[in-house]
Amino acid sequence: MKAGIDSIAFDIPQLYLPINTLAENRNIEADKLIKGLGLHKMSFLDVHQDVVTMASNAALKLIRQENLNPSEINRIYVGTESGIDSSKPVASYVLSNLENVLGEGSFKNCDVVDLTFACIGAIDALQNCLDYIRLNPTKKAIVIASDNAKYDLNSTGEYTQGAGSIAMLITSEPAILSFSNEVGISTQGVFDFFKPRRSVSKEDLQLENNPDWHGVLESEIAIYKEQPVFDGQYSNQCYINRISEAYEHYKTESHQSGKVYENWSNILMHLPYCFQGRRTFIEIFAKENPELLETQIGETTKDKLKALAKSQEYLALVNTKILPSEIASGQIGNIYTGSIFLGLLSTLCYHFQQKTNLSNKKLGFIAYGSGSKSKVFEAEVSADWQSAIEKVKLFETLEQATAIDFSTYEKLHKKELKQSVLAPTNEFYLESVEKENPVLVGARYYKFN
Repeated sequence: MKAGIDSIAFDIPQLYLPINTLAENRNIEADKLIKGLGLHKMSFLDVHQDVVTMASNAALKLIRQENLNPSEINRIYVGTESGIDSSKPVASYVLSNLENVLGEGSFKNCDVVDLTFACIGAIDALQNCLDYIRLNPTKKAIVIASDNAKYDLNSTGEYTQGAGSIAMLITSEPAILSFSNEVGISTQGVFDFFKPRRSVSKEDLQLENNPDWHGVLESEIAIYKEQPVFDGQYSNQCYINRISEAYEHYKTESHQSGKVYENWSNILMHLPYCFQGRRTFIEIFAKENPELLETQIGETTKDKLKALAKSQEYLALVNTKILPSEIASGQIGNIYTGSIFLGLLSTLCYHFQQKTNLSNKKLGFIAYGSGSKSKVFEAEVSADWQSAIEKVKLFETLEQATAIDFSTYEKLHKKELKQSVLAPTNEFYLESVEKENPVLVGARYYKFN
């Protein structure tokens, strides 16, 4: 039974900070970010935008693009690590927003939920829905990846920021991709990157004798930060370990031997920054080509690995199998759960422009989420993929984005701006957050303009 992606849509903030601007203001050599990491632009949320607005926009575009009746959609599963509530899922906000446009109660029989596991949560949502469609081939599901990758100012992760949402229609007659049943997995519980619950004592805030502070009776006040706690070098090593182990597990699960990646026309990986895929896949390439590694110049294995990464053989693989997925990433930045799907969309749009015949070709997926887990699997491109991708104007949309200056960027980052840089147009926007009603404090209200 086939199951896969029938159509796809996206939503990206209209604002971006040029990487040159960030480099200049942080005293970083621009070429280290541009030529070294592949970064060019960094998408950034406007005042009225959040993960809910992006997810809702992407879902509505998908529904209108395919002229879907809400009654046809049985599931809306969201993968995100940027949830806005510890109980109420982003998916329920999306459902409510869609009903405000498409009709009250139009999704009342639709199952919705969020799945969270750092950057791999949307892959988990996808595979859950694929299994559902395999068991219920007449049903349809929507999977949404929506995230805001935000890091502290002046941190080593600042230049990898980005935001965006990808929505995909999952059916048993997919026009774009059909996924394999076999999945390679590697998991280990680690603290390479996480977003813990933090707190500050009332004593530290000079609030003596534990007074009632905005309804907080505890002696400690909980703090939520969108920015993560992370160890860049350790996280990179966890990434390498998990993807290498999951790749080997996939070979076992799919009963394949030899260089499985050679069967893949393109390779899609989680890209926390544009060149992460090419920088880490070298580990798998080296293990699959030990004789080639040994011929490299260098005293240590690490030296040989660096030389291999610059070899003609590896660069040829990068340029044919990985580079197409990097194009959009360099123009947007990291979008956490959505980055591997952005890479997929970038690859398909690139080949559509190049008039490449991808029909019946296989794509390899190497997903990663901190904490940490990797999944490796493959998909086959459908015969009619070009008709579906023709509707998606990814590169054209990115060209229409608006650059912001550094002062505006910092004010947006610190949430100091009260008015949007660009007024919302033909999109969902956050209208207000309840502050007065005691039984609704914190409720977020959205509208469509």
